[in-house]
Amino acid sequence: MKNNLFYILSLCVLLVTTMSLNAQDLLEAVDKEYPNIPQYELSTFKGTRIAIGQSIENRKKGVLQLAALNRYWNLPNAKIQSFVADKLSARLAFEYGISDNLTIGAGWTSLEEVSDVNLKYTLLRQRKDAKKAPLSISLFQNASYRGDRSEPNSDIGFKNRLAFTSQVLIAHKFTPKFSLQVSPTFIHRSFSFNEVDPSNHFAVGFGGRYRIANHVSLTSEYYYVANPLKSRDTYGAFAIGVNWDVRFLLLQFQMTNARSMVEDGFILQTPNNFNTDDGNFVFGFNAIFTLHLIQKQL
Repeated sequence: MKNNLFYILSLCVLLVTTMSLNAQDLLEAVDKEYPNIPQYELSTFKGTRIAIGQSIENRKKGVLQLAALNRYWNLPNAKIQSFVADKLSARLAFEYGISDNLTIGAGWTSLEEVSDVNLKYTLLRQRKDAKKAPLSISLFQNASYRGDRSEPNSDIGFKNRLAFTSQVLIAHKFTPKFSLQVSPTFIHRSFSFNEVDPSNHFAVGFGGRYRIANHVSLTSEYYYVANPLKSRDTYGAFAIGVNWDVRFLLLQFQMTNARSMVEDGFILQTPNNFNTDDGNFVFGFNAIFTLHLIQKQL
């Protein structure tokens, strides 16, 4: 009986050892075949915009994003009040993922009749595996054209209606709930109505997101301009808002002082401060819908 028990125990040890060695050999084979599968941080921000400005996020290959953006505000001491607000600015835009790292976009904004095109390229993605990359970095380039023919814009030519915005978007996801971004920005305007205003401007944006529920997050942004316009008073664009994402739809609600929705507009030409004075608050509402035009093969 004792000999049988000894043989059984010995057989069990042999089987366990053999299985362990085989499992180790299998893991080593997998490691050799897939030596460095990166594990990236996902959803640093839910949308391609934090609130008013760009985020590091890109659309995946074959994904089309359609966006309707709106801004509502009142005019100080306005004699006639409309049903919702004194003024409305609307923007229609699309973005399409050429690849997982490159997105192209275009849009039209009713305020100053601005048409614009843009590119965003993901240069680096934050990783959470052993070989960590601590930051996500995207490059953004926008070119805008102002079609407004009212005074004092009536006499300027095509090239003098152009502006170019270049940004380096740098973000870090600290926790599953909390992300921050810094956005060094360079803006070139082809034309200035006053010779005291510079044509080249340097700015930096700060933005953050904090998730408070599975599909709800708080967002905020601020832009500081190192050399603002000198011919008139302008203020740093600021926004605080709530994002609500439902599958393929992202809704963004925000209070801001920025009326424009194009980068060179709201960064350089925000004419009112963010406070409770009459006409200074702007309510923003964005509806962003995504369509997957290319289905991944399983």
